[in-house]
Amino acid sequence: MPNRPAAATVPAPVPAQAAVPQLEAEPQRQVDYSANLASDVFGANLFAGTFAREGAIQFNPDYLITTGDRIQVRLWGAYTFDDVLVVDPQGNVFLPHVGPVKVLGVANKDLQRVVEAAARRVFRANVSSYASLAAAQPVRVFVGGFVNRAGLYNGTSMDSLLHYLDQAGGIDPERGSFLHVQVKRGERVRATVNLYDFLLAGRIPLLQLADGDVIFVPPRQNTALVSGLADNSKRFEFAAPQLAVSDLARLAKPKAQATHVRVVRNTGTVRNVEYYALAESNGVTIGNGDEVEFTADKKPGTITVRVEGEHQSAQEYVLPYGARIGDLVGRIEFSERSETQSIQLFRRSVRERQKAMLATALKSLESTVLTARSGTSDEARLRKEEAELILQWVERAKTIEPTGQVLIAQATDRDTLLLENGDILKIPTRDGLVLVNGEVMFPNAIAFDQQLALDDYIGKAGGYTQSADNSRVVVAHRDGSFDRGGEAASLRAGDEVLVLPKVEVKSRQIWKDMTQIIYQIAVSAKVVFGL
Repeated sequence: MPNRPAAATVPAPVPAQAAVPQLEAEPQRQVDYSANLASDVFGANLFAGTFAREGAIQFNPDYLITTGDRIQVRLWGAYTFDDVLVVDPQGNVFLPHVGPVKVLGVANKDLQRVVEAAARRVFRANVSSYASLAAAQPVRVFVGGFVNRAGLYNGTSMDSLLHYLDQAGGIDPERGSFLHVQVKRGERVRATVNLYDFLLAGRIPLLQLADGDVIFVPPRQNTALVSGLADNSKRFEFAAPQLAVSDLARLAKPKAQATHVRVVRNTGTVRNVEYYALAESNGVTIGNGDEVEFTADKKPGTITVRVEGEHQSAQEYVLPYGARIGDLVGRIEFSERSETQSIQLFRRSVRERQKAMLATALKSLESTVLTARSGTSDEARLRKEEAELILQWVERAKTIEPTGQVLIAQATDRDTLLLENGDILKIPTRDGLVLVNGEVMFPNAIAFDQQLALDDYIGKAGGYTQSADNSRVVVAHRDGSFDRGGEAASLRAGDEVLVLPKVEVKSRQIWKDMTQIIYQIAVSAKVVFGL
């Protein structure tokens, strides 16, 4: 047995987690991934910097040892040795008293067995051994072709293809191919990777990269833009000159409600549109530059309508498509407190239109405020301060939600009006109250008295505030109609009196626009909104 040098006893080793190799320090590269995240190209958002980050490496059992890898070797018992050995250019590590041990091409899972067999040829008893991969070989890999930042990038032989592509800013979504990413070593193409396999099925090959390898992204091939009812509404790449709609559907994944497909052909300035049932589109093909939209082309079988307020019947009704208000009202059981003359209808589509009209008016006001001219520097300063207040008011006004109420109580053919899915029918309660709101001292609910005029109700609420515009009072009736205030105003039980605020601005145009918007908010949302 060979002479053994004196050494301290080493405890039995525990399998170590692989460490991250220390590469040469280089300046931190700042990469802007915003274009990838905003792109409509399928797969572009894959490259957002997450794969480029360094992290702890735990080696795959099938990883093949290569030149430059670092291996932790420990011997203990009758002979003690503990060191990290580097695989030399001949593919060996040198163990004292054992000599060179060939590890090049050995799978990581077999490394312990190979080192142990070599040690036992010399130390036949009383010496135990342990070997593990400590760090993969540091490598520098070229990334070229249609990427955002072609260059030479640091990593290890175990880092993935995505790691190097991400460091290069990702594939250029407007020019690069996601279907045929090539890994080259010299003149030989070692692998061609389709990133759609990773995006759609989670499959990507594990490739061991060596120093000087090249990752090359060829030019993008044919594309088609998908929109509408699809989980993946993106621009897809395909290799063949023509792609079947059924194959595109497997990529885009249409939603369950999609029934038809609209194809807009890439024919230059003239748009040729074709329309097919999705179930009958198997023979339809698309070409480069075509646009495909998945749509739902079927009428709903039923609609759902809610009935709220003062009644004694069910609150939710499922009606056939095309049902009318009279069909629903005939099924409602009213109580003695129900005010049937003022039935209210609230509709989602009307609320959206009211919201859009308000947004248009506010945008016009913003434009007027921002383009107002001043004659002097003092006037300019005052206009700037006024504009800041108005713009803050505009931002608050944008948050107001209209009610979507439809005036139906006064319609002679009310019962023939069609219902829509999501409609809400509300039956008001005969409470005998008048609500006074807005620019009054004490907003309150006051018992209705037909002997009282509008000014009497405002007086019972404490009168006008200093911010009130006495000439602008709105009386909102329960049925959805409105009256302007004044001596001729007619009040009924259940009405709401809205006292609007003054608008004090220098520009007459701005005053006019703000006054109109305040009226619009009062009518659509029954809210008094002052500056």
